Amino acid sequence: MYKICVFAGTTEGRELIEFLSNQPVSVTVCVATEYGKTLMPDAENLTICCKRMNVDEIMELLEDQHFDLVIDATHPYAVSITDGITKACASTRTEYIRLLRKASNTVQDAVYVCDVCSAVDFLNNTEGNILLTTGSKELEQIKKLKNFSERVYARVLPMAASLDACYAAGLKPAHIIAMQGPFSEEMNDAMLHFTSASWLVTKDGGEAGGFEAKLNAAQKAGARLVIIGRPPQHAGISFSETVELLCKHYGCTVIPYVSVVGIGPGGQNAMTREVYQTIENSDCLIGAKRMLKAVLLPGQIAHDAILPEEIADFILTHHEYRHFTVVLSGDVGFYSGAKRLLPFLDSCKVEVFPGLSSLAYLCSRLKTSYEDVVTISLHGRNYNAIPEIRANARVFVLLGGSNDIGHLCQTLMDAGLGHVHISVGERLSYPDEKITQGTAEELAGGQYESLSVALIENGQPDAIVTHGLSDVSFQRGFASDVIIPMTKSEIRSVCLSKLRLTERSICWDIGAGTGSVAIEMALQAKKGQVYAVEQKKEALELLEENKKRFSVDNLTVVPGCAPDVCRDLPVPTHAFIGGSSGNMKEIFSLLLRKNPQIRIVATAISLESIGELTSCMKSFPFSETEVISMSIAKDKKAGAYHLMTGQNPIYIFTMKDEDIH
Repeated sequence: MYKICVFAGTTEGRELIEFLSNQPVSVTVCVATEYGKTLMPDAENLTICCKRMNVDEIMELLEDQHFDLVIDATHPYAVSITDGITKACASTRTEYIRLLRKASNTVQDAVYVCDVCSAVDFLNNTEGNILLTTGSKELEQIKKLKNFSERVYARVLPMAASLDACYAAGLKPAHIIAMQGPFSEEMNDAMLHFTSASWLVTKDGGEAGGFEAKLNAAQKAGARLVIIGRPPQHAGISFSETVELLCKHYGCTVIPYVSVVGIGPGGQNAMTREVYQTIENSDCLIGAKRMLKAVLLPGQIAHDAILPEEIADFILTHHEYRHFTVVLSGDVGFYSGAKRLLPFLDSCKVEVFPGLSSLAYLCSRLKTSYEDVVTISLHGRNYNAIPEIRANARVFVLLGGSNDIGHLCQTLMDAGLGHVHISVGERLSYPDEKITQGTAEELAGGQYESLSVALIENGQPDAIVTHGLSDVSFQRGFASDVIIPMTKSEIRSVCLSKLRLTERSICWDIGAGTGSVAIEMALQAKKGQVYAVEQKKEALELLEENKKRFSVDNLTVVPGCAPDVCRDLPVPTHAFIGGSSGNMKEIFSLLLRKNPQIRIVATAISLESIGELTSCMKSFPFSETEVISMSIAKDKKAGAYHLMTGQNPIYIFTMKDEDIH
């Protein structure tokens, strides 16, 4: 087992020790104070050495323990201890690395000084109270400031030694703030106002030292910063580079801890306490800009990412963070990105925390339950909502992008559903939350947020669940002399039964004509897709008209002749052939190449077509075949009587290979 010695004294050092506490290495942690000892984790592989050491004592420790590696994670201002560690490592030939703390960017309107004495010289020529955040060690020099006990408020650690230093310097109890950090921007702001400070004296402790929180608070409170610049640092490496080195040469492994959380509709008041605490304790937040803006706390690190691959790549390549939180809108189980993300996080330790869904939130605002509500999402998805709205009394819809409320209302009106009642929720849980109610027709002309939700209530759900729509339901021709052939209702019913469609079927209708079969396919396979192939111009116009009439967005019209225009279409699960233009064998060849287990139903009236289909049935390797002949007669009124009128006999072929090749 490798032996590693860490000289701690910074946030990065503490985080590194927490990382090492779960690794197969023996770690000796050196801290200068009892307070520093209390911050260390309790682990079997950790030994805590609590005392200040000079160079000889450090050298004695290294010679006695024979460490494989020494990591210097002391404070950038602890120059003397760093010099002692480097000399001891050089003398004992122990590998040494310096863990660097990231410096802050230059701040405009701040006063930079090289050391504490220079800070005193500058402040002697100013007026106003001073909030001192450099700790108790610097009080011996700071007390040389004119009117020190009146102007200075010192923020120090809640330790006896720190309080003794304050009393020895001559500070009054009312001018001593004994607290343990980290300090948020709000807390710094409150202290600046409490002390009426015009100046805030700080060292450049970097991001991990709370520098950004001090800077933002000072700007908000109208105080100026006096920044004691960093001494030159020894060459070193960052936290992530240190972890990579430990993994590469010392047998350590990184298992990121990832929380995937649902933040609810967006407002912090609608977040669960568990989710809020997870966000608060996270090292790095990841999510879309809108979500990050809603939850980001002062001083937190955030990464803007949406794609699962990008999120996972960031997590696996940024070892400087131990706890990532991926923030997702709404609830993680309700049309959430969590479903796609989780498979990419197999190598991480993952916890998932639910949030309040927009469905639950909107229904609570409307004072209604939602156990009978059907849910669908049109946010970034192509989905035909009309069949669901027509068939169900209550449907909840997530909207976004081009599929907004205006588009939905227009679609409903085109489908003859302009009467349905809609409750639109915009910016739910935010202070400017808005809920608008009315019929689709009434709301069609309004302006709405792109990202919104809607509860649609249909007082007369009447969707027919069986196939066999009336022939008069379909547009047959725009001129009396142009009649496009159509598969009649009774024949259509039998053909659809033979097809045995599922909700998710991918169907081809070859020789679609008016589209009567294709439309009924689309109504049955409402979560699938139908491709209607037709070459006649008049028929194509009818197809588009009938598609609009029945609001079947999952029907795609494909102009041209099969099989040529079908080669790039998605793999079909089912096919109906109503016309082949003499290409029957070529069509069968393509269908079976695309999917050897496809189910095919074809109709024929002429003897030539019957012969072609019979030949295909024998030539191709089908294990299940069936041919039926149907003769249909329908009544027709003739004066005072009803006479039966016969239609042409029709043959229906059904073919499928149940074997897997």
